[in-house]
Amino acid sequence: MSPSSEPLDLVLRDGTPVRARRLIPEDRGLVAEAYRRLSPEARYHRFWTQSGELIGERMLDRLLKVDPGNHEIWTVYDPARSEFMPMAASSWWRDPENPDEAEVSATVLDRDHGRGIGTLMLAIMWLTAFRVGITTLVGHALLENRAAAQWMRRTGAAGSWDGYKNVFRWDLADLDRLPETRAAAELASWLAGLSPRLLKSRTSDASIQ
Repeated sequence: MSPSSEPLDLVLRDGTPVRARRLIPEDRGLVAEAYRRLSPEARYHRFWTQSGELIGERMLDRLLKVDPGNHEIWTVYDPARSEFMPMAASSWWRDPENPDEAEVSATVLDRDHGRGIGTLMLAIMWLTAFRVGITTLVGHALLENRAAAQWMRRTGAAGSWDGYKNVFRWDLADLDRLPETRAAAELASWLAGLSPRLLKSRTSDASIQ
């Protein structure tokens, strides 16, 4: 099993033990159910739709496709809860036209907002992408999603406007660009703690400075 496939036992800042692992095709029903449980606002901000129907089969195929080096999708969950349901999920896709970049997205279930889980997911995405030679993560946020835009800035992403949505970019190779914010400090702490496990068999010869 590769380092990026091993489950990670971690502790949130409020002391809750959680586990992070890759999602696999066998998790199809779990992902669909988690989608159903999102609030209309959360669904709209993540998928840009307010449909309450089952997430489309094509989208499930895309989310759960196993494509090492080009796509990762992870979940964080609380193993102590009686029901196995993600607290969050995050993924990245490598840009085929610009392989140094990958588009990243994340969803935290409504009941688990405000616990630092999004920042943990960003750290996992950061390291799994950097491990295969990606140097920039790109995130998008609709204009009205001010909370996401603020969080992206606070975790060190540089933002711009493309005429329709906010576009944010994280430089994965230079931690010196992280701002002096609580979110950035949390991100740096997760990166330092997870690097030994997620970068130990890295395929690129660059290093985080």
